[in-house]
Amino acid sequence: MIFLCYPKCSTCKKAQAWLDDHGISYDLRDIKEQNPSLEELKEWHGRSGLPLKRFFNTSGLQYRALELKDKLPGMSEEERFALLATDGMLVKRPMLIADGFVLVGFKAADWAAALGVEE
Repeated sequence: MIFLCYPKCSTCKKAQAWLDDHGISYDLRDIKEQNPSLEELKEWHGRSGLPLKRFFNTSGLQYRALELKDKLPGMSEEERFALLATDGMLVKRPMLIADGFVLVGFKAADWAAALGVEE
């Protein structure tokens, strides 16, 4: 299982503490140092069942600096994937990637349900 996060992000810290408190093992991957590849993003998106927009860190500085709120609607899916693959700070975090699921963002109840643990 891969735990994709940005170590300075408070939500990522909460999610990591939650995983640790529940004794769940994972491989930590810093989203800024090891940006997800185009292929990974496509695979994870397909497994997540979520709209692609959910993979964007809409509250991030990069998102605002690039004015993506206005630009994304006019972009093709391929262009959106390519953009996400350029910078880990554009990608929503934390993300938990396992064989059977991909969780984007942290909601303890959703993570507990996916991992089969008591909340």
